[in-house]
Amino acid sequence: MIQFSLLKLRFLLFFFLANSFLNAQEKDSIIRKVESPVFVSTLKDLNNSSPAVQAIAGLLQSSRDVFTNTAAFNFGVARFKIRGYNSNQTTIMINGIPMNDLESGNGTWYKWGGLNDVTRYAESKRWLGSNPYHFGGIGGYSNIDATPTNIRKGHQISYGITNRSYRHRLMYTFSSGVLANKWAFAGSVSARYAQEGYVKGTFYQAAGYYFAGEKQINEKHGIHFSVMGAPSYRGGQGLAVQEIYDLTDDPYYNANWGYQSLPNGEKVKRNARTSSSHMPIITLSHEWKLKNEAKLNTSVYTTFGKYRRSSLNWNDANDPRPDYYRYLPSYFENVNDPISAGVYRELWENNPAGRQIQWDNLYAANVKNLYSQENVDGIAGNTVIGNRSKYIVENRWNNSINYGVNTKYDKKITDKTKFTVGAFYQYQRNHYYKTIEDLLGGDFWLDVDRFAAQVGVDPAIQQNNLATPNHLVKVGEKFDYDYYVYNHKTTAFGQFDFMLNKMDAYAALELSHTNFYREGLNQNGKFPEDSKGDSEKSNFVNYAIKSGLTYKLSGRQFVTVNAVVKSQAPYSRDAFVSPRTRDYLVDGLENEFIYSGDISYLLRYPKLKMRFTLYHTQRKNAVWSRSFYNDAYNNFVNYSMTGVDYLHQGIEFGLEGNITTKLQGNLVVAHAQHLYTSRPTANVYVDNSAASLDQDKTIYLKNYKVGGMPQSAFSVGLKYNGKKYWFAGVNYNYYANIYLDPNPDRRTAEAVENFVTSDPQWDEVLDQTKLKDGYSVSAFIGKSFKIKDKFLAISANLNNITNNQSFQTGGYEQLRFESQSINKFPPRLAYMYGFNYFITAKLRF
Repeated sequence: MIQFSLLKLRFLLFFFLANSFLNAQEKDSIIRKVESPVFVSTLKDLNNSSPAVQAIAGLLQSSRDVFTNTAAFNFGVARFKIRGYNSNQTTIMINGIPMNDLESGNGTWYKWGGLNDVTRYAESKRWLGSNPYHFGGIGGYSNIDATPTNIRKGHQISYGITNRSYRHRLMYTFSSGVLANKWAFAGSVSARYAQEGYVKGTFYQAAGYYFAGEKQINEKHGIHFSVMGAPSYRGGQGLAVQEIYDLTDDPYYNANWGYQSLPNGEKVKRNARTSSSHMPIITLSHEWKLKNEAKLNTSVYTTFGKYRRSSLNWNDANDPRPDYYRYLPSYFENVNDPISAGVYRELWENNPAGRQIQWDNLYAANVKNLYSQENVDGIAGNTVIGNRSKYIVENRWNNSINYGVNTKYDKKITDKTKFTVGAFYQYQRNHYYKTIEDLLGGDFWLDVDRFAAQVGVDPAIQQNNLATPNHLVKVGEKFDYDYYVYNHKTTAFGQFDFMLNKMDAYAALELSHTNFYREGLNQNGKFPEDSKGDSEKSNFVNYAIKSGLTYKLSGRQFVTVNAVVKSQAPYSRDAFVSPRTRDYLVDGLENEFIYSGDISYLLRYPKLKMRFTLYHTQRKNAVWSRSFYNDAYNNFVNYSMTGVDYLHQGIEFGLEGNITTKLQGNLVVAHAQHLYTSRPTANVYVDNSAASLDQDKTIYLKNYKVGGMPQSAFSVGLKYNGKKYWFAGVNYNYYANIYLDPNPDRRTAEAVENFVTSDPQWDEVLDQTKLKDGYSVSAFIGKSFKIKDKFLAISANLNNITNNQSFQTGGYEQLRFESQSINKFPPRLAYMYGFNYFITAKLRF
């Protein structure tokens, strides 16, 4: 009874601290206050191993944490982010080798997509803590052990059927186990396919492959290698404004496709926004067991390949996108043309084919556009006559080569102390360029900047490459831009872990150097002196320090505390003003600083597990860069902000326990504030000119919400384990406080300079878009069979079983904005999929 009272007292104390911690904050605007946001998450809990002998790393492994699992599986439909972090705050590794993209810091899961049997048991810790491989990010780490001995010996074949992005998945995996010659081998192949996915006009074709070998040479030396890849080809979907969803009565309207006529008269669906990628990963590692329980691991790796996205492009022609704002009834209503508004409303509501891309019309425009181009490739008198394409499908390429080496030394000093040091070198080169995929019936495409041409500038300035002016591009040839971005990163870290009877603790230090630059391959007519050759080389030196401890209140109760201070170099993707055309760097490029900490209370009883966490993170001096089309300038605009500060603070609560011997319940809650906490400085440039549109412009972002995710989430679930290895469960999930990320240009003094504070449009300009709260109900069921020495498992995951199609899960405020017509560019929105399922059968033998 006394123990229960102490538990209750500690639990209430944590909730009291949480409410104090998450006090309301004022939001920045030019004059008035705005409400602040709140957020909720989930946790998944720990295993039943004896906590008395568990070290901190085992205690906090998130693959057994009810909060993390619920956030990944149940909250994913609402785009929930643990602690509000993007993937660049989590270190993703294969065999202890960092795999994050150097240019953006993001995770690169698409490189091994579909290899579930290899990646499903990754060691993960999605918060601060000790890391046995790397210093890690504030979002923790996830390490995929791709060695053959990590995969269960035998064969496994599985088939899945679903109605999501793809329809069918087939997978085969084998592992030899350790053979008599001390070798072990494993492999896996998979295929995923859909002629059309959940959203109309999309398709999915993907494969995956993995092969690895491991050799124990002797008692001291072992080697292992792995090769994996995941080629894919997909048809994309896009987001639309609410007006279109209302007109079509379809929350999953996709503007990226249309019907195209074949020579035999058949009409087929064609998607203009396709993507493909294939980037194999090759690793080779050596493990050396030294004297006195020391170990040295050294690895080399490379990953290389191509990533492509297609898109429509046009010149001297009307916009071919069916969801272009000038094709909507609201546009004509705003210009007082009710007759045209009625015509377009009729088209949208009653002519489904007319809502999509009119491929046949694009072909017709191209084959009738006879054109005579003089001085082709800059050669006087070189005249070519043919059908100049007004419309094309272009491919935008981002091909990369990565390689690196890392080495890590572990030394067990005593039974209770361990020391780890490591060093990493990483290199990445990204190659950006365009090619023509389809001339759509034309003979060639003229390689000039259509935006420069539209404003009547010097013809030389229109040239994308002065070496070949007036170049006529054919299918497969490069055009427009062509450049490399290089990244080099060198890192060294050290970590000390020790365990006492009542406490485990660690401390870690990291030092790093980052270097990046651009190399232009074309001499652009707009920037002849700043487009070709190497740019200025940017160098940043950074440090990071973290520490933490786990205090054992008893064999079943623990308190953990972690803290980190780190500096971080800006990512090269955000550092250049417009790398497509020139090598200018964003003004005021400096290191970002991060301060983060968390405190947790854990219970680990055989039939009851719980984690309650408070966390607080501040990010200072981040860079924010975007490019978008601005109607006022009839051109693309490059918009960069420096001095962007963020605050992420909140609570995470996960509870899992047995209600009866067969029935288990879980409860997950997350509540947080993810805010902008500064007034950044913006510089705005047009692609056609070196002159800036705005310099040192103040953006009033302070206390606006970081958008794109629920800032509150809640889940409650039940699971029943029946006799003879069958199980079933259900979860109710609720999502609240969902905001779209604010368009910075609407949060400026200039945006409201024509309004008085009492004008309703004042608030309309400044208010952040908030979406309605939503919910989902999911269920799962499965059964296992043992047939002699074979094992068969069948399971089904059923999502959104109430078919709730009214829940807006996210989107974005358009960066295009006109203060004189506030609603001209409303936000684009995404809706949660209706009822969807994944049914799979596995046979292991």
